[in-house]
Amino acid sequence: MPVEFLGIAATGDGSETTARTTAAFDRDYTLRLARAHEDHGWDRVLFAYAAGAPEPAAAAAFLASHLDRLQILLAHRPNVSYPTFAAKTFATLDRISDGRLTVHFITGGNDHEQQREGDFLTKDQRYERTREYIGIVKKAWTSREPFDHEGPHYRFNDFVSDVFPVQQPRPAVSFGGSSDAAYAAGGAEADIYCLWGEPLARTAEQIERVKEAARAAGRTDVPRIQVAFRPIIAPTEELAWEKAHRTVAAIRARRGAERPGAGPGAVAPGAAPENTGSQRLLEIAEAGERYDRALWTPTAAATGAAGNSNALVGTPETVAQALLDYYDLGVDILSARGYHLLDDAIDFGRYVIPIVREEVAKRDAAKAGASAKASQAERDRHQLIAVQA
Repeated sequence: MPVEFLGIAATGDGSETTARTTAAFDRDYTLRLARAHEDHGWDRVLFAYAAGAPEPAAAAAFLASHLDRLQILLAHRPNVSYPTFAAKTFATLDRISDGRLTVHFITGGNDHEQQREGDFLTKDQRYERTREYIGIVKKAWTSREPFDHEGPHYRFNDFVSDVFPVQQPRPAVSFGGSSDAAYAAGGAEADIYCLWGEPLARTAEQIERVKEAARAAGRTDVPRIQVAFRPIIAPTEELAWEKAHRTVAAIRARRGAERPGAGPGAVAPGAAPENTGSQRLLEIAEAGERYDRALWTPTAAATGAAGNSNALVGTPETVAQALLDYYDLGVDILSARGYHLLDDAIDFGRYVIPIVREEVAKRDAAKAGASAKASQAERDRHQLIAVQA
């Protein structure tokens, strides 16, 4: 199966290691970073969401109007707009981008961050709302006839949209999380299920949980799986590990200088995160620093596991082989974001993506050859049976 690469569509140049030198939304930087992804083999970029950050749908529309190939993954929190309005926004953006949109629905794993924009529901209530919200958006994308809705969180009558997506029947829906409620909601509704990078064995367990949830929801298909990492690459293993330790030192220094809880999902030093995904990453970090071929956990520990934070460390060849280990588990969307957003996007695109694509092509060719041989052997067997009869 084909492999896809997801990068980040940041609108400013700051990261966990360096303070921002641009405005929160800088047109030139946003476009420069996106072009670096498009020119170096990436498939799509994520416009993330945070309270107080630039509005991602508008930023995505700006990008879509300037680039022709790069696809867009738009993060969206259901608490910030009514689902019928959101469906029209997404359909319009899919029109602007000529069918390059995927929508990533975020339930919200941090009460304080949600409350910044007036969302005071409990976590379980938020998952219930998200599931209802996605169902309404899907129906608004596909229904040409007016429809009513009355549910736990939304009620309206006689809605029909006049703008529909380019993609038919609709754009893909992306979803993530590591709790039971997340598996249930995403297993039922998601086309793509997103995970943070964990050791291979634990990732395999999560993939199976997603499949079980999809079956429990009555689906005959299963979501595609995406896994996210923070790659740290250099020409030699020694240089890569030196860079990794410098990176963690910079994260700790910057985190110590920030107001506690300043970022989305961030928690004060020593405080336990509320979301299951971050709890899992910290548990893994406490159990050990290095796993499998290249997974390294101190970057997650240094941030309090605020979001995608486990690193893959090594030469481009080592990191590529580590990514292929996840591909062999059934992961076909690989999300990566460095700590110097622009330079790392270019380096990863130049030196890692080509290796992974070449190896995936070899695997696919080998599987096709084995399948052809098996089919021929079966035909020969039936022919022999016919002759003997």
